[in-house]
Amino acid sequence: MKHLLVVDDDTKLRSLLIDYLSQHAFRVTGVKDSHQLRQVLATDPADLVIVDLNLGHEDGLEIVRTLSGKSDAPIIIISGDRQEETDKVVGLELGASDYVTKPFGLREFLARVRVALRVQPLSPERKDRKIYSFKGWVLNVKNRRLTYNGNNEVKLTVSEFNLLTAFLRSPRQVLSREQLLSASRVHNEEIFDRSIDVLILRLRRKLEADPSNPKLILTERGIGYFFDTEVEVDERKRAK
Repeated sequence: MKHLLVVDDDTKLRSLLIDYLSQHAFRVTGVKDSHQLRQVLATDPADLVIVDLNLGHEDGLEIVRTLSGKSDAPIIIISGDRQEETDKVVGLELGASDYVTKPFGLREFLARVRVALRVQPLSPERKDRKIYSFKGWVLNVKNRRLTYNGNNEVKLTVSEFNLLTAFLRSPRQVLSREQLLSASRVHNEEIFDRSIDVLILRLRRKLEADPSNPKLILTERGIGYFFDTEVEVDERKRAK
């Protein structure tokens, strides 16, 4: 049974989500702040985390930032008063997989939870064993570990990892937004047109010396993006 964590200081909404999601084959834990969140995660990892942006004395975006750097669990942001596109883009840039504005229907929210849970990395036993190298960077697909110059590790969210892998599999080949959307498994209808651009920006910030003047991930106007460098592939065979 999947474990969901609801982070919300609104007791009524927190209880509503816990009760509803529990009725649909989920185990749900509710907490009111980051302190309680850390206590739960220390002994009981979550498969998905739902974070309200407004937590009284805390900013939910900081929780999103921290979680996305430490866990592969998808994060769904909920917000009642921060509904501008800028807020949504910032939330996604920090690693959230979805952004839902209040009020929302419980059936739709359940559907979004199920979609987010389907966007999970493959288990280590099923992953391929390729290691990609480019411009001093090394991506170990099995371990989902990206390093620069041998030891400087850079954390990637699930979507960032999937997007980078798509580029590395097809270097110097223009990929359309639709292809990249499918490869990165981004599902957020409200900002569909911007989702890939946001992911590209996040990857550029992590890979490029000057993200405003990219050398690796280039734009093919009106079509999509392409990865403009040679990529070496070392395929490690699984031991029988």
